[in-house]
Amino acid sequence: MHELSIALALLDQLEALAAERGILRFECVELAAGVRRGIVPEALELAFREAARGGVAADARLELTVVPARARCRGCGHAFAPAIDDYRCVRCGQADVEMTSGDDIVLSRVTGAIADADEEVPA
Repeated sequence: MHELSIALALLDQLEALAAERGILRFECVELAAGVRRGIVPEALELAFREAARGGVAADARLELTVVPARARCRGCGHAFAPAIDDYRCVRCGQADVEMTSGDDIVLSRVTGAIADADEEVPA
């Protein structure tokens, strides 16, 4: 279950962001992940819930957007949406492509609560 390693890496990023920006708790965490990563949304949600327990993201809502795969043929330059198991260019038939989307995992947006000016932020 690679979703747990993704959740742990995400939480490391959130903890660093919280320390840097004085965020007391996260309310919503938006993640964009490429379809080629093979993430099972329910498994990621479960892993995130368990890994976030007791931390600044414990009550955060996780929103996952799956980004479709896009490729550009190196032979003819045509951009297209490949099938998961077929990367042949739909125009020229070559299987030499550059993936332009569908591989990345990006923390796209977070919302959270910060300390008031008079409130002490724990270090």
